[in-house]
Amino acid sequence: MNSVLAKTPAQDYRSAYNDIRDWLRRQREGGAPEQSNVDWDDVVFEVDLLKSQEINLDYILELIFDNNKKVKTKAALVEEVRRAIRASLDNRAKESLLVDFINQTDLSQFDDKASVIEAFFTFAQAEQLREAQELISSENLNAEAAKRYIVHSLKREYASDNGTELNAMLPKMSPLNPLYLTKKQTVFQKVAAFVEKFKGVGGAIG
Repeated sequence: MNSVLAKTPAQDYRSAYNDIRDWLRRQREGGAPEQSNVDWDDVVFEVDLLKSQEINLDYILELIFDNNKKVKTKAALVEEVRRAIRASLDNRAKESLLVDFINQTDLSQFDDKASVIEAFFTFAQAEQLREAQELISSENLNAEAAKRYIVHSLKREYASDNGTELNAMLPKMSPLNPLYLTKKQTVFQKVAAFVEKFKGVGGAIG
């Protein structure tokens, strides 16, 4: 029996692992009351193995270039690329970004993989700017403070609610206002999701 997993089954395995990992994190964070017969502390996930075989962003973009020449429709290309994205611990949050890139780009214009990679980062940086502006506007944030906080979060590749940066960008509201903590948590979650989606793409946010 071949000891090397075929590429597609291996991606499915990692994707299933990531689904379980995300579900378990949500269960623990939510303090789920239901009882389980599984002692999760005894479950050993092969994290080191998964990371050693991690699918990085360049690999996914090269896959887009290679498979675009093989498949007949963008829908088929998207399906194949989704499989690779979901098998990636670091790039799952970029799924919608990569799918939008495929759907909004004439991929036949590219002669090599480097051109696809360059085009994606140009696309991603434009989307990053647009979504940052939408976030600031929709949540009525202090624009300059919000930009500083988002830039710092992108540099460290995660959002933090420690310190005063998060509070500084919130709309003027008394901390005693019952809606204050809800607003703060909503904004923090949106920024955290934004950072997961756009970390590593470079560019500016205005």
